Amino acid sequence: MNPLTKTIKGLYAVTPDTDDTVALLRMTRAALNGGARVLQYRNKTATPALRRTQAQALLQLCNESSAILIINDHVELAAEIGAHGAHIGGEDGALADARALLGEAKLIGVSCYRELTLAKAAVDGGADYIAFGSFYASQVKPGAVRAPLSLLSSARAFGVPVVAIGGITPENAGALISAGADAVAVISALYAAPDISVAARQFDHLFEASKP
Repeated sequence: MNPLTKTIKGLYAVTPDTDDTVALLRMTRAALNGGARVLQYRNKTATPALRRTQAQALLQLCNESSAILIINDHVELAAEIGAHGAHIGGEDGALADARALLGEAKLIGVSCYRELTLAKAAVDGGADYIAFGSFYASQVKPGAVRAPLSLLSSARAFGVPVVAIGGITPENAGALISAGADAVAVISALYAAPDISVAARQFDHLFEASKP
């Protein structure tokens, strides 16, 4: 197992779409200061040049904070800048191609939506973690199909970290953790919070409270 796999736990921060790199770094620094140790760079609207600039700046920030940077969708960019890994969905190319490009030392996560069959295929293909959702109504993907909480406990049988995503807040994250989520991926409830560090600490405390 990749040694970095154990880092996929707790609050998994996911960046919002923004062209304001200075603001993005300021908000992300607050999230890391609040306890996030995994960051996914996700920007669906950026140009390739901006995406590269933002990803490089976030990687430096993560390295300074001993955090992990995962690049969403753009496996080539992850390889180019030396990010810690990439996250791919159903339309982002084959897992085998991503692994060939990134090598065995990098993390690869796979979106499995609400399908255990997709999760099994991903794990069999060498995925380091699997993600399911949307569990709640999401501002980012309002039309996403809902996933049942039972998926999380079932997915633990695959032996890799399980990430929950979709409409997650400090108020509903506890149910996901209790159901088996190793990490919760959060965009709006973190980056749109009045105080991002406080919001991050709220999520962090939920995981601390769940420890036996």
